[in-house]
Amino acid sequence: MAQGKESVSVVEMEGSGNGPAVEMRHFETLFRLLPVGLCISALVLMLKSEQSDQYMQLDYSNVDAFRCLAYANGICAGYSLISAFDSMVPVSHHISRSWILFLLDQGITYLMLAGGAVATQVLYVAYKGDEKATWEQICGSYGRFCNRAGASVIISFFALVCFLLLSLLSAYRLFSKYDPPIHGGAKLEDQTTAQI
Repeated sequence: MAQGKESVSVVEMEGSGNGPAVEMRHFETLFRLLPVGLCISALVLMLKSEQSDQYMQLDYSNVDAFRCLAYANGICAGYSLISAFDSMVPVSHHISRSWILFLLDQGITYLMLAGGAVATQVLYVAYKGDEKATWEQICGSYGRFCNRAGASVIISFFALVCFLLLSLLSAYRLFSKYDPPIHGGAKLEDQTTAQI
């Protein structure tokens, strides 16, 4: 069974204030701030996605998938900002704090993935239509609406890539605190012969 390694405080590792721990903390803070700008840009574009003519008025709020993506971008921007401030604070990363950060990063990543996937599917139908369901494509008539919504989805996927990398970083930070499992019979035999 894997046991937790003794956690070393980031403050202790920093020593004089210069070193890899400080550089890593600055990198993580900047990398956690990057999705804030991306999510807010995607959110603003989605909120501005509207177009009307004499037959219909299209707005992002008319499409549940676009509303879902707008909410996801807002939540993810807020989380990213809070987690960036949290990563600026030089405190030790205990196991429980690392688990919380890991689980939140995973949840935010899946939220962005779900919102982006649903909005992408709706955009695909808006651009191509669906003959079997007798849905006509609407982007020929409402190009501005589709272009803004499409740009919002693309920016959201760039934010998703950032969250994926942050998830990997938090997973590495968490699981590096544990000893590796015993692999194969060689280590087990060595331990058995050492006891004899």
